[in-house]
Amino acid sequence: MTTPLAEVLDGQHAAELRKAARALLKQPLLLSHGKHAQEFRLVRRHASELREWFDRNTGWPLHVDAETARLRKIPGVLHDSTHPACDATRAAAPFTRRRYVLLCLALAALERGESQIALGRLADQVVLDATDPGLVASGIRFTLDRRDERLDLAAVVRLLLGLGVLRRVAGDEDAYVNGAGDVLYDVERRALAGLLATRRGPSTVQAEATADRLAQLVAETALDSDDLRFRAMRQTLTRRLLDDPVLYYDELSDAELSYLTRQRGFLTARVAELTGLVPEIRAEGIAMVDPEDDLTDVRMPEQGTHGHITLLLAEYLAGAGRPVTTDQLARRVRELAAVHGTFWAKAAREPGTEAELVEQAVSRLAALGLVSRTADGAEPRPALARYAVGEPLVLEPGKVRLPAQRKARQA
Repeated sequence: MTTPLAEVLDGQHAAELRKAARALLKQPLLLSHGKHAQEFRLVRRHASELREWFDRNTGWPLHVDAETARLRKIPGVLHDSTHPACDATRAAAPFTRRRYVLLCLALAALERGESQIALGRLADQVVLDATDPGLVASGIRFTLDRRDERLDLAAVVRLLLGLGVLRRVAGDEDAYVNGAGDVLYDVERRALAGLLATRRGPSTVQAEATADRLAQLVAETALDSDDLRFRAMRQTLTRRLLDDPVLYYDELSDAELSYLTRQRGFLTARVAELTGLVPEIRAEGIAMVDPEDDLTDVRMPEQGTHGHITLLLAEYLAGAGRPVTTDQLARRVRELAAVHGTFWAKAAREPGTEAELVEQAVSRLAALGLVSRTADGAEPRPALARYAVGEPLVLEPGKVRLPAQRKARQA
């Protein structure tokens, strides 16, 4: 019996819409050219439906024109620092406070600049802007004479290259860092203009103090009716289902928990229908698991030495069921090295590297909502129980797979 043409077309439409939505969640800024050109065309084709869905369910505006598609994502939780930006070519180097300040200064300089700019010229503008009295008073100073400062500026530029804001014309950032050359870039002005994602324009902020200005940038509109309050809760919870590895009930307010209890089936079904994520509902919370294993910026498990150590420490923490100190974790790494060290990179077996290995593992587990950091270590969270020692899931003869990874926020 043949499938009616209408059903086939509906299925193709739903598949395309899902692919477009996932492309935006993975890369909220898409350009009409370059490596994401195909995804851009797909998003543009379904822009109307995507715009309506994101506006209604998350409050994230979607802007699409002939050259760019920008989903202005605002996290459900603004104080989560477990997903910093990373150097596009050196993912192990998360952005520090200094790099974020450099990023803001670089964007301001690019906004005022021409369609091409040299890295040395950009550095001069950043140094000049860093003399602002407000920055100086807060302890921010840049000369870019030191190599570590130039490394930070190079990391900022690589991030902008990855986002498509800059395109390298000639030169190499490493040469600039070493004081042996310069780099020339084209500036993609539409991509640059689309980077800012705030609830209001910075020029409308009247506060003077930095903390007050930041608070006004992300302040919600006053909610003076039940309908508006319910809409705001729906959007916040949907953002967290899309962005957070795990939505724990104990992190919600009483009103949010009550709303989620009533609307859980509706919210998870809407997210699953658009994205293909599968709801995993436990007594402690909800995780939207990705069967395709690519809608994430932090993977678990992951190949390589650091991924193996993280998985082994996850098993250890899950078995402990209580807070564990950094010293205990370091001691566990030494014990694991005696058993598994022959499979690890040589650098990971060197004496004294345990603290760094523990920090990398705990950072990854915290980013996935599997542990909470304590003053002197880490405390397992309920979702970590899936990594306790147990029988592997057999998929087919000779192959096994660990439980599906948790989805995590995009940078």
